[in-house]
Amino acid sequence: MIGRLNHVAIAVPDLEAAANQYRTALGAKVGEPQDEPDHGVTVIFIELPNTKIELLYPLGDNSPINGFLEKNPSGGIHHVCYEVDDIIAARDHLKETGARVLGTGEPKIGAHGKPVLFLHPKDFNGCLVELEQV
Repeated sequence: MIGRLNHVAIAVPDLEAAANQYRTALGAKVGEPQDEPDHGVTVIFIELPNTKIELLYPLGDNSPINGFLEKNPSGGIHHVCYEVDDIIAARDHLKETGARVLGTGEPKIGAHGKPVLFLHPKDFNGCLVELEQV
């Protein structure tokens, strides 16, 4: 059901410093910051030959990233995102297997302009999983 790895998301305490580290130390192609108010984050995508890294920074006081950074002040891996062909079929199959879909269970539009869902980390070995329809 899942396709390729779309991205690995890393929550960071300083977005520009993290972007600059990837740009200068690693020589990566670094995108521009983009606010995602529906998700409470500002993101920057790092383009790699086979996937992307998504840097996450809190957007506003109610950002879900605030709690993550309180527990992990230096930042850290927040989630992995896998591609799926049909997000509704994937959601329904996952629910049938006992996996919990976060939020209302209805897809939201993600940073790439495509529908996304998040799956409870307790159902996936402690890892928050994002699914993105391609």
